[in-house]
Amino acid sequence: MKTLYLDIFSGIAGDMFIAALLDLGLDRAKFERELKKLPLDGYHLHIERGEKSAITGVQFHVHLAHAHGHQEPAHEHGHDHSHHHGDHEHKHHHDHLHEEHHHEVEEQRNFSKIKKLIVSSKLSAWVKQKSIAVFQRIADAEGKIHGLPPNEVHFHEVGAVDSIVDIVGAAIALELLGKPRVCASPVVEGTGWVRCAHGQFPVPAPATLAILGARKIPVSQCEEPHELVTPTGAAVLAEFAESFGPMENLVAEKIGFGLGTRDNQTRPNVLRVVWGTQTQSLKLKGKDAATSLDWETDKIAVLETNLDDCTGEILGAFMETALTSGALDVFHTSIQMKKNRPGVLLTVLCEEKDADKFSEMILRATTAFGVRKTIAERRKLRRDFMEVKTVFGKVTVKVGRLNGKVLQAAPEFESAKRLARQKKVPLKKIYKEVAGADIQES
Repeated sequence: MKTLYLDIFSGIAGDMFIAALLDLGLDRAKFERELKKLPLDGYHLHIERGEKSAITGVQFHVHLAHAHGHQEPAHEHGHDHSHHHGDHEHKHHHDHLHEEHHHEVEEQRNFSKIKKLIVSSKLSAWVKQKSIAVFQRIADAEGKIHGLPPNEVHFHEVGAVDSIVDIVGAAIALELLGKPRVCASPVVEGTGWVRCAHGQFPVPAPATLAILGARKIPVSQCEEPHELVTPTGAAVLAEFAESFGPMENLVAEKIGFGLGTRDNQTRPNVLRVVWGTQTQSLKLKGKDAATSLDWETDKIAVLETNLDDCTGEILGAFMETALTSGALDVFHTSIQMKKNRPGVLLTVLCEEKDADKFSEMILRATTAFGVRKTIAERRKLRRDFMEVKTVFGKVTVKVGRLNGKVLQAAPEFESAKRLARQKKVPLKKIYKEVAGADIQES
């Protein structure tokens, strides 16, 4: 799995995130084709190369169509900042007032309407799920701020066409890039005040702070007198970024720059993204000779709880629910507990960002009174899938490589089972044929 590192030294906003990925090499034609699957009109995209603080990159704008016939750019400022709702900051007096005019003429959408819009589209299941998840984070934050259930929250800037395009576009872009692992530098926000539909608030904007806080993402402020992180940018970070910190053993293969419009006072108005592979340095034979291994590395959460009063039916139902909800693996092991009671150790492996979700699931769906969480690093062979020819036909095989050498090869069960049924042979014969194949040359 490739790693996408977000260097958010100058914050993050939805339009700049997409712009940086386009500069990285995202296929523009495919991106626009996928975006058209969303049943949303009244806009067109404007993508151009530009320069900010002597850095060349891409600017991404959503131009809105108005009743009087001309097009106006929705992203009119430095980022797509409109804090709490949106991301399209527009300099905070004239431009921001101008933005509010834009959204007054647009339909006001609540979370429920936006979910229906996305669900009714022809977008992929992953893009739908991730887009709705980003909006869910914003709705949860707004609901707490305004004392409303999430589905009843009426979005203002975030419910506008440009922000919907930014959020759905972010999910589309990541899928087109192969759903890479996303990491980010520590979150840096500016200072000062922002104006939004609910009045004037200090930076960080209320929704931005609530979104990051819900995911337990630390925020530090710098001396830049502008908003740097928008609610949409915060929600994208909260949903997709696995971890926050400095780059670690990252070999940069491509670098992209997403440009804002505003000129910041203390730092370039640029989002830098780095595409690459994480490597591990080893000491060999007592020498400091660093050997680069091209295995993949990531961090996961290991959740555990000891149970001595949970029935097999409950455990089975929990495992099924957790796996369908996105757990990486779920298993239970027989153990001997205090008072000589037989019990089970229930273990859930999940992405680090999902640890709280699955911890709550364990507490609600089993008899557990507590959950232990450990963050573990993984080393994984670089994996890909290929078709292997056998005397019975082609079988899809998962191949694991380290520094280009095949170390593991395993038939995909469904593919092998399907071929065994078609040819009316035992499944083990298919496996045996694959084991004898020359995977290197297939």
